[in-house]
Amino acid sequence: MSPIFIPQNYRPKLDAYEIQRAIDYIKQTFQSEFSTTMNLQRVSAPLFVAQDSGLNDNLSGKERPVAFDIPALDKEGEVVHSLAKWKREALGRYGFSTYEGLLTDMNAIRRDEDLDNIHSIYVDQWDWEEVIREEDRNTDFLRETVQRIVDSICNVNHLLKSRFPSLDTEIVRQVTFITGQELEDLYPDLTAKERERAICREKKTVFIQGIGGPLRSGKPHDGRAPDYDDWDLNGDILFYNEILDDAFEVSSMGIRVNPQSLDRQLRLAGAEERRSLPYHKNLFAGNYPQTIGGGIGQSRLCMYMIGTAHIGEVQASLWDEETRRACKAAGIRLL
Repeated sequence: MSPIFIPQNYRPKLDAYEIQRAIDYIKQTFQSEFSTTMNLQRVSAPLFVAQDSGLNDNLSGKERPVAFDIPALDKEGEVVHSLAKWKREALGRYGFSTYEGLLTDMNAIRRDEDLDNIHSIYVDQWDWEEVIREEDRNTDFLRETVQRIVDSICNVNHLLKSRFPSLDTEIVRQVTFITGQELEDLYPDLTAKERERAICREKKTVFIQGIGGPLRSGKPHDGRAPDYDDWDLNGDILFYNEILDDAFEVSSMGIRVNPQSLDRQLRLAGAEERRSLPYHKNLFAGNYPQTIGGGIGQSRLCMYMIGTAHIGEVQASLWDEETRRACKAAGIRLL
C-alpha cells in the first residue's frame, strides 16, 4: 500500500458531480486570470520529444522517462516530464517579445513517482514561460513574479468560493520569502521536508528560493536539473494544507540559466555530457531568449481549493487496491 494520510472525520465538501463542475471552473478561470496577469498567449505543446534533442526535463536525474521507438523517424521518443526547456526554445522560435510569454497544458507520466495523497504518476500542470531581459536576472524580479502568481491564485480562490459557498479554503496572500539556506539555518535538526512543514505551519504562504545547489550542510534543499533553472534564482511556492497538516507545493519555477550559470551547474552536477546536445549548444551560443517560467499543478490547485484529502479525488489515475480500499472506508472518493 502506498503511504497515505487519512484526516480524522474527513468529509468531502462537494459531491462527485459538483467536484467536476468546480474543477472545470478553476481551470477555465485560472487560465484566463493568469494569462491576463502575466501577458501570456496559450499555445499547443508536445506530449513527447525526441530522446536525442536534450529538451526533456531530467527532474532530479533519477526518474526514468517513458520511452518508445518511432520507426518512421528512426528515433526514440520520450513522454515529457515537463516542458521547461521546450518552452524557452519555442519562445525564440515563435518570435515572442520581451515581457510576452506562453501558457500551455502539460500532461506527463512520471512512472517512478512515489505515490501518496498528493503524488500521482499522472502529472497535469499549466506550464508557462515569459521573455525577460538579462538585467532582470535578480531576486527582486523573481519575488515580484512569485507575488503576482500568488495573487492570481488568491483571486481565483475568492471567485470559486462565491460560486461554491460550501468551500472554505483560505489562502494568505502575503508571501513569506526565505532561501533554502536560511531555512536550514532556522531548523538545522529537521529534514528538508520537515523544514517545509514547519515554515508553512507558521507563515501559511511561502516561497523557498535556491533549490538544486548544495547548502552548507552539503545537501541541496531538493533536487533540480542543472540545465533549466538558475539554482540561485529559482524556488517553490508552497501553501499550508490544513487538511493534511503539511506543506503543499503548487509551483516550481525560476529564472532560467544563462550560458554562465549553465556552465557552472553542469560541472557541479557532473552532467558535462549534455553540452553536446542540440538544446545546450544553442543556449551556449546565445540562440535562446532569457526567460522566467515554471509549472503550476492543475490537479494540485484543484485539490487545494476544493479541499480534498487525496489528489485522486480530482484526477483519474492508477492506485493500488489497498489504497483504494482505505480511501473508500474513509469516505475519500477516488476517480
